[in-house]
Amino acid sequence: MTDVCMIIGAGAGIGGHVGKRFAQDGYHVALCRRSDQDGLDQMVAEIEASGGKASGHLLNAVDEGAIEKLIDDVEAEIGPINVVVYNLGAQIGNRALADTPLRTFELGWRMGTLGLFRVAQKLLPKMVERGGGALLVTSATSAVRGNAGQHSHAAAMGGRRMLCQTLNAEFASQNIHIAHILIDSAVNAPDTLGKLLGPERFAQLREAKAQGKDEIMEPAAIADTYFHIAHQHRSAWTFELDMRAFTDTAWWNHPLDI
Repeated sequence: MTDVCMIIGAGAGIGGHVGKRFAQDGYHVALCRRSDQDGLDQMVAEIEASGGKASGHLLNAVDEGAIEKLIDDVEAEIGPINVVVYNLGAQIGNRALADTPLRTFELGWRMGTLGLFRVAQKLLPKMVERGGGALLVTSATSAVRGNAGQHSHAAAMGGRRMLCQTLNAEFASQNIHIAHILIDSAVNAPDTLGKLLGPERFAQLREAKAQGKDEIMEPAAIADTYFHIAHQHRSAWTFELDMRAFTDTAWWNHPLDI
């Protein structure tokens, strides 16, 4: 039977590289993203050209019933999902409180927290019936530290973290590995940080910190950690970890501008 890894949020950064890493080890990777069919097709083609198995699925995770239907479709057409990676972002940009409409705030919650809840409610009981599985959840600094202009994102990520804790408390004893993975640094990803900064600033950042300098997180290296977590012995499961580039310094160690 084919092992299946489902990636919800399979862009060109973390999600896509996690998919490629699992495919290298024989998984069929179900890559799910909201838009860009061409990019999705290209990712599938790259995995298949390397000898792996993959399928691409467009998914608007805030649509009612869409997540649940896709899980059913993947399991019916490909096989039982052994690992699911919830990599869906919830970043709506920096917005002051007065500039954050209720619908915008709610959108962050729907992507960041409710979507994860829906995945868990649909898939974890199936995993329990099959005797085990893994749910790996990408998170962010704002899950543990809020910042100005990040009301929606911080609330969504904080909720995501607490939801992971409750899921772990209920399902770990049933052989379901829940992992909350906090990305505490900039990632060399064109469709996340690249869009946030714009092409010119992103190119400048990559010139200064990537290209052999390793001062910005490389998605392929992050993917190795995801794969390792998914295959840990259950006597030593990781529930929560954070990752950052080796050059990152906590704010209290930065020199103060006086």
